[in-house]
Amino acid sequence: MTLAPTSRHGQAVWSDSRLLFALEEVVEVELNRHLKAAKEWMPHEYVPWSDGRNFDGVMGGEAWAPEQSKVTDVGRIALVVNLLTEDNLPSYHHEIATRFGRDGAWGTWVHRWTAEEGRHGIVMRDYLLTSRAVDPVELERFRMAHMAEGFESDNGHSMLHSIAYVAFQELATRISHRNTGHHSGDPVCDRMLARIATDENLHMVFYRNLLAKAFELAPDQTMAAVRDVVVGFRMPGHGMPGFERAAAQMAIGGIYNLRIHHDDVLQPVLRFLKVLEISGLSGEGLKAQEELGLYMGGLDAQATKFDERREAMLARRAARIAAQV
Repeated sequence: MTLAPTSRHGQAVWSDSRLLFALEEVVEVELNRHLKAAKEWMPHEYVPWSDGRNFDGVMGGEAWAPEQSKVTDVGRIALVVNLLTEDNLPSYHHEIATRFGRDGAWGTWVHRWTAEEGRHGIVMRDYLLTSRAVDPVELERFRMAHMAEGFESDNGHSMLHSIAYVAFQELATRISHRNTGHHSGDPVCDRMLARIATDENLHMVFYRNLLAKAFELAPDQTMAAVRDVVVGFRMPGHGMPGFERAAAQMAIGGIYNLRIHHDDVLQPVLRFLKVLEISGLSGEGLKAQEELGLYMGGLDAQATKFDERREAMLARRAARIAAQV
């Protein structure tokens, strides 16, 4: 099978099937690296089972109440958002299995990634219910509503768009989990989310390294895909009930906001790949690189304005609390 791309307006154009074939060897290398780096861990070891007791209902236990939760208000909001995101794993599996296939190294990675992500939902739900961190009835109703909607990528329908999206999204998820743990107020929760974040970082490295190879093979197309993904980026849980309000509270609470998105998610991946320094681009690739640079500058300015508003809001809130004491 020839790997030669077709040509359009003097530029090499790679089809998804040719790129999948060309990247297969890199996927195998990255898969083997991942398997050596990934440490086996058991979800049940991170759950405080001795804290558990029956809820009301058929078991005749105690109904949930907010004061039973050990986590902070913003921690509780973020935990629900993070778990509901993990709950949609069947849709994500379908998405990447459709894009990447279920054969060869690609298929082995798709199933391995799915299995590892599955642990995240297991341990988070067990922790939340056992520690009574969140309302179990509301959580289940949100889960049903969110999963019934499913998930479909809105970042283009090429495999390059998919690779670019998950390279940023996995890092965004890692950051969200780590910050949720730090702001949760519960050391047990912090330890659990740190373990999950370690997995998410390994997933990011896998996709980031694939993206690096894609830049070597198809620089113009890959640059355009990265531009599209960065400019239109949304977290996979954006369709869940009450997401906008929850995202706003998480932003103010310092878990995930524009500054974090710019500094801790977009910039690290772009810097590592030297995306804005790549030379030899032509046509759409060069245009995409210029637009990406302009967008990042504008996003940094927006983040600065957000930081100023957030600091003012927190100062007013602290003053009100001090006045009540």
